[in-house]
Parts: sequence; C-alpha cells; structure tokens
Amino acid sequence: MDTNRKLREHISAFKDGESLDADVELALAAMHGSDGQTAWALYHLIGDTLRQTYGAGAATVSLPRLSPGFGARLAERLAAEPLPVRRPSVSIEPSGLAAVLAKSASS
Repeated sequence: MDTNRKLREHISAFKDGESLDADVELALAAMHGSDGQTAWALYHLIGDTLRQTYGAGAATVSLPRLSPGFGARLAERLAAEPLPVRRPSVSIEPSGLAAVLAKSASS
C-alpha cells in the first residue's frame, strides 16, 4: 500500500468536500507534515487554474489561461479513454514437494 498516495487522496477528498467523516481526521493529520502541506497547496493551485481564479499571491505565479471550453473538452476525452485492462489472474501450479503433498491430500 502506498501510504503517501492514500494520504494525498484523503487531502484531495477533504479539499473537495468529499471526505467521509471517518477520513477527515486522517486528512487533517496528513496536512501537518510538509508533504501534506505541499499537496494541499498543489490541489488549490490545480483548482484555481481550472477555474481561472487566482487568490492572494497569484501575481507571483505565472499560470497559463485555459481556452474557453477546456474543461468540457478534457471531460469528453477522459470519458472516451478505454478502461484499464485487468490482467487475468495467474494460477500457479504447485511443484516439487508441494505437488506431492497436494496430490496425496486429494487421494
């Protein structure tokens, strides 16, 4: 399990107002560390960029303006992306002593 990724997911959900009550405490705890604070600032920057609203200190950040309809075009492209292909599960046949024991147990 990627703990940092999970913590960033909690922070993102909290920022978007989508946290489960049980996860709010995890998100707040994650924001006490420097990685959590960086993630929080990054998620706000992403949101501000997509909405093209820039808060205090934005004058020091040079962000490109998105063309009209960018969000809708992005959503269409994402919806058209194929779903990830799940690999079939691999069945490992026992060998050696395990095979002998399995065979004798089934007899």
